[in-house]
Amino acid sequence: MAEIGRISIVVAFMITAYLTVASAVGAHRRQADLLASARNGVYLSAALVSLAWGVLLHAFIVHDFSLMYVARYNSRDTSLAFSLSGSYAGQEGSLLLWAWGLSAALLIVTLQFRGKLKSLMPWVTTVMGFVLTFFLGLLTLFSDPFTRATAAIPAGQGLNPLLENVGMLFHPPALFAGYVAFTVPFAFAIAALITGQLGNEWLQATRRWTLVAWALLGLGNLLGAQWAYVELGWGGYWGWDPVENSSLMPWLTGTAYLHSAVMQRRRGMLKVWNHALIIITFTLTIFGTFLTRSDLLASVHTFGETRVGPAFVAMMAVVVLLSVVLLWIRRPLLQGESELDSLASRESSFLLNNLLLLGAAFAVLWGTLFPLVSEAIRGVKITVNASFFNQVVGPILLAVVVLMGICPLLAWRRVSFGRLAANLRLPLLAALAVAAGGFALNARQPYALLALAGCGFAAGTVLLEFYRGSRAQGKIQGKNPLLALAPLVRGNQSRYGGYMVHLGIALLAMGVVFSMGFKTEREVTLYPGQEAAIGGYRLMFDGLSTSQEGRKESLAAELELYSGNQHLGTMSPSKEFFQGFKTPNTEVAIYSTPTEDLYLILNSWSADSANLRLVINPMVSWIWIGGYVLLLGTAVALWPEARVRRKEEPRLAVEAAR
Repeated sequence: MAEIGRISIVVAFMITAYLTVASAVGAHRRQADLLASARNGVYLSAALVSLAWGVLLHAFIVHDFSLMYVARYNSRDTSLAFSLSGSYAGQEGSLLLWAWGLSAALLIVTLQFRGKLKSLMPWVTTVMGFVLTFFLGLLTLFSDPFTRATAAIPAGQGLNPLLENVGMLFHPPALFAGYVAFTVPFAFAIAALITGQLGNEWLQATRRWTLVAWALLGLGNLLGAQWAYVELGWGGYWGWDPVENSSLMPWLTGTAYLHSAVMQRRRGMLKVWNHALIIITFTLTIFGTFLTRSDLLASVHTFGETRVGPAFVAMMAVVVLLSVVLLWIRRPLLQGESELDSLASRESSFLLNNLLLLGAAFAVLWGTLFPLVSEAIRGVKITVNASFFNQVVGPILLAVVVLMGICPLLAWRRVSFGRLAANLRLPLLAALAVAAGGFALNARQPYALLALAGCGFAAGTVLLEFYRGSRAQGKIQGKNPLLALAPLVRGNQSRYGGYMVHLGIALLAMGVVFSMGFKTEREVTLYPGQEAAIGGYRLMFDGLSTSQEGRKESLAAELELYSGNQHLGTMSPSKEFFQGFKTPNTEVAIYSTPTEDLYLILNSWSADSANLRLVINPMVSWIWIGGYVLLLGTAVALWPEARVRRKEEPRLAVEAAR
């Protein structure tokens, strides 16, 4: 089986290299037989990479420890789910997952546009084939997942205990899928530059791919934050770790691209900008993949020293160089069809939004790479801590949230200041209400109150838009506004899906502001029978307990939780010791409500005492709620519209609501 997997990768590498060249030559010479051969190569390459991926999964299922990679990331007492997740826990498997996803994306795109976009598709195949060849080349030359073990490991080493969390089942695949999906709009953008077909055709063709990529990358980041919150035991969910940053940056630039693409489709503006943004976004996905597979920066996520780093650097250099050359050659054809008519317009808000998002991405990139820059200049690697990102990136993203609330109140081309002032009244009231609520909850810091007001303003704008639209729809159809809401959304899925995304971001930002700005914590040492209080909670320490399960031994502090005289349950923060791993794993205990989380960490212990860190994180659950509202809005925007011709009422309702 291992030989089948290895041969599949090598043959897929050769076939993909062939189809990449054949598609380019066939497009240049207009040779239909070469193009047909390249398409057949796509099918065969996808089948071979799928076979290799299936062989690797089979090796993990049957615990084939004759393979070095399987022995390192699997063990006989690992559950089936985590055995399967071990297939992408290391460098070799994750690269194969990347290649498999990309081969599947290339196959889907080939089938989706077969007989369509005949001048663009060969070059799309060439670009995606080039990227797939790169990953298959890494697997063939540097990172073979089917290498035989030199020494027997009868029971397997098993996953790092930190990875035995439900987040491992979904977080990495979501990120990989987002990275892969962003390859599609990048390939279409490069194909448009090569062919000179620089209208809106390539944008329309890739709109859903871009939304899916953006949503998957957002989901991956959200799941990663939840995983860190419940598993790492430090009381937070985002530590500005270099690898965390590497997945955030393409999401930020992808957000900017989604907005500026609307301007090109609507007004024929920002053509150069759109190409630049999707090139930057794709390059950042490769950078994120590279950073995880190098030891350049200290991170809990990296795979350590590997041989693939220089290859990734070369790949990024080629992508940037060729893209810049193509942009320079085609710049006369990328002139905008219209200009900004007014600063008080939706176009100007979109442009400012783009600049802020790009500025945030650059600030994250600078903070991430600063240790390397400082080492190159001064010979000392200076690490940038979380306070830099909070102080620099935080205000930029807050400005994005505020602008997100202003944008829907602006019309295309221009809006009168009188109309704008009238539109601002209710959102400003919402901003004041949220800030007042924060003040009532003992928020006194000016920055925190300002941030809460910004979140309330954005949420208020979205709710106002839904209210206006449903009221107008109700008047037209003679319905109750609440009953008119569903047909309104169905008739304008892109618009109202986007509004739901904005609402989700506002809720998420509100949760971040509360949880970071108003956290309460204390450290206590307790003996059996002693109590500790924090917020409105009392904790009584009953003592320490131990348990054994497979290769895991646990030591837990047992505490009874009370609110006043009401018993809320037992909380058991613990340390877990795994055979073969020296460092214990921290297992936190969390009591969660809609308004706050009580978060307990067992720091240390003695024969009859436990040292505990007690934390109250306000409004953390609203981060997850906001994130899933964001994903729901994306699903609404993506949902296929009815094939029958849409009625005019939804459009009229929107116009009446403006």
